[in-house]
Amino acid sequence: MTVKDREMRQAGDQPVASPGARAKGCLRGVSLGPGDPGLITRRAWELLTGEGLWTYPVRKPGGDSFALDIAQRAGLAVPDAAIPLCFPMTHHAEILAKHWLAAAHSVLEQLEAGRDVCFLVEGDASTYSTFGHLARTVTALDAEIRVEVVAGVTSYQAAAAHLGLALADADDTLAILPAGYGIHTIDHLLDEFDTLVLLKVKPLLGDIIDLLERRGLLPYASFVEKVGCPEERTVRDLTQIRHETVNYLSLLLVHNPNRPKGELLRGCRHPAARDEAAA
Repeated sequence: MTVKDREMRQAGDQPVASPGARAKGCLRGVSLGPGDPGLITRRAWELLTGEGLWTYPVRKPGGDSFALDIAQRAGLAVPDAAIPLCFPMTHHAEILAKHWLAAAHSVLEQLEAGRDVCFLVEGDASTYSTFGHLARTVTALDAEIRVEVVAGVTSYQAAAAHLGLALADADDTLAILPAGYGIHTIDHLLDEFDTLVLLKVKPLLGDIIDLLERRGLLPYASFVEKVGCPEERTVRDLTQIRHETVNYLSLLLVHNPNRPKGELLRGCRHPAARDEAAA
């Protein structure tokens, strides 16, 4: 199936343009994986070698883009017309809203002119991604704009694969959260889940290592920084980095093998139905 065929199928439930009207473009969040160019999907590659306009995130005007770097290391030629969109690293709601709106207007101008737009995303566009904010703002401005999310590999999936670890097995439970929720929350969740994926660990790394040491879980924790990139680093002995300032693109995978587990209800039938069948 060609890109055009797929777009026609995806557009089947969309409003039909009036005769003579130019069809609006589709906004696509194109996931590139966490850093290894080999993890770019065939669908993402197909779109990025097509005619869609490239846009990509930067933290400040003129700044570098990690997503763009992944595409370049894959050997993809960056179109001359590619547009950087500024999304600053801040939690200030008004500043963020201002930049999301500015980015949405830049994208919308192209979409309403009938051009498809590909927004480059590191990791997966559905997981802690700027693309979600951009897509919601664009569709709030024009509800007729079509949006496609191209799935990708997340950093924690790639990290687990690289380390040869199973994130979850059989009936294991798994929690994924930014470490910024704090030590108290992490401590509590260690009793509720078999495996924790802790993202954005940079500000609390030392405190998290202290917690894991107190709980005897250091042998079951691994640190991964910039997975899939030339600068990738993995650390099994977390005491080596207790006082280190690490990269923003860092995570911890923590398994609690001794977590008490309650009884698991198996099968598809309601418990009462099983009791009746047994009788």
